[in-house]
Amino acid sequence: MALSSGREQVVFGTVLFGRMHAGAGADRALGLFINTLPVRLDLDGTGVEASVRTTHARLSELLAHEHASLALAQRCSGVAAPAPLFSALLNYRHNTPAMAGVGTSDVLSGLEWLGSEERTNYPLTLSVEDSGEALGLTAQVVEPISADRICGYMQQVLEQLAEALEHAPNRPVRDLDILPAAERTYLLEDLNRTAADYPSERCIHELFEAQVQKAPEAVAVVHEEERLSYGELNARANRLAHHLIALGVRPDQPVAICLERSPAMVVGLLAILKAGGAYLPLDPAYPSARLRQIVEDAAPRLLLCDAAGRAALGPEALVDLTVVDLETATPAWAELPASNPDPRALGLSPRHLAYVIYTSGSTGTPKGVMVEHRGLVRLVAGNDFVEISPQDIFLNASSPTFDATTFEVWGALANGARVVLYPGRHLSSATLAQIIQDQGVTIAWMTARLFDVYIAEGRSTNRLQQLLVGGEEVSIASIRACQKRHPTLRISNGYGPTENTTFSLCYPVPAEFDGRQRVPLGRPIRNSVAYLLDRFAQPVPFGAVGELYIGGAGWRVATSTVPS
Repeated sequence: MALSSGREQVVFGTVLFGRMHAGAGADRALGLFINTLPVRLDLDGTGVEASVRTTHARLSELLAHEHASLALAQRCSGVAAPAPLFSALLNYRHNTPAMAGVGTSDVLSGLEWLGSEERTNYPLTLSVEDSGEALGLTAQVVEPISADRICGYMQQVLEQLAEALEHAPNRPVRDLDILPAAERTYLLEDLNRTAADYPSERCIHELFEAQVQKAPEAVAVVHEEERLSYGELNARANRLAHHLIALGVRPDQPVAICLERSPAMVVGLLAILKAGGAYLPLDPAYPSARLRQIVEDAAPRLLLCDAAGRAALGPEALVDLTVVDLETATPAWAELPASNPDPRALGLSPRHLAYVIYTSGSTGTPKGVMVEHRGLVRLVAGNDFVEISPQDIFLNASSPTFDATTFEVWGALANGARVVLYPGRHLSSATLAQIIQDQGVTIAWMTARLFDVYIAEGRSTNRLQQLLVGGEEVSIASIRACQKRHPTLRISNGYGPTENTTFSLCYPVPAEFDGRQRVPLGRPIRNSVAYLLDRFAQPVPFGAVGELYIGGAGWRVATSTVPS
């Protein structure tokens, strides 16, 4: 119970014979004397032998109260009804042959044993069956828990307990492992067999350049009335990249970029990557104090911006920065080569940083998360949580400082698809629905709350083919309403911290979602791993509560100060 619940103090019910203190002749009296009372055990760092002795002492002390009613125990406990004192019951039974259903003719002459059926009022009742020659285990549990699994856990821990008492009596009782070998393998290995080939030797912009070679005339970016083809976008980004290289941009060097959502923003992101730098996105809609705090912490030497970015940062923040204004009418890089910079000549590899995103952190202090090219490539190339083709049209409505933008922009450009940029700062479901309809958006990501509003207001999803939702718990009601309106839409619940490159787990919602109380987070996507562990970093049983540990090819450490 302790290892499956994550608690060091557990309370369970135990069945008492009721005749130990019933007076002379109690062994010959007819009637039901048995009683159930709660037992509390503390499973801390105490050794196995000491824990067994303590348990034996507590059970012995309980015998003095074997006639106390459970109602009395409830009143004395301070636990107000109807909350039960315990939800699991342990019973040790001395079985006669008749109780076992064998050899009954020798015990009850003239009576035929027809069988029996047991019922319990508790979600879990575990009985130890003592036949005199051997011990057995019987479990009664509520669905979906398996009685076989409960007995398997008990057998495993009993074997470990016996071994520890003999060879390591001081071993902490909490260190006993309840997981059978097969379940441990399933949890740690089978559920995490996600390794798959992906172009880990390529930088993210090299995937984009491969799409340029395939279809240079294909539309890459759409923003209101402006369109850029793959060839045009590549040429603009290359000229700017050569300029940034001349300004001293090097691998792993953060380059700040603060622009409104626009084609120029995409050009700037690509140029920084091509020059070997790591882009540091800043949202001009954010408070100036927060933006300046990020700039001070990350210490970039270069800033790509527009008028909105300049105004958001303020003149004081620009003093120590080399500013590259992407709105200038006659850019200094206009006549530079349109050829792709050679990443190898720059000393750039997939292990270098692609971007640095600042999250708010649990304390509210911005925290930089550094993501490598290979982590970003793992997200958008050859994944298994969304199908992307050159015919797809992505929607980018997220803030550039939100890691969903990495999926929306690079998911499109690395796969030959089109990305439609949401205009302006104010996000409304009406405008969103209009863009999806007018631009024929096929793949979109929405926060759970935006999805709720979008569905509640009856907005159309008819043009969408795949929708990812996440960011917080997803509403089952919204899922069902959306499925009823658009049964062919593929909906997935995506989850993952920024440190593991946007998505780590994904749950494809079935066409007819069942009656679960919550939408699951799903299983690890390709080249990610996920473990549910207790506070001692040991795996918890399947279905039990634990802490989620995530890793894989997308993982990159967060840092409070980004080294230049």
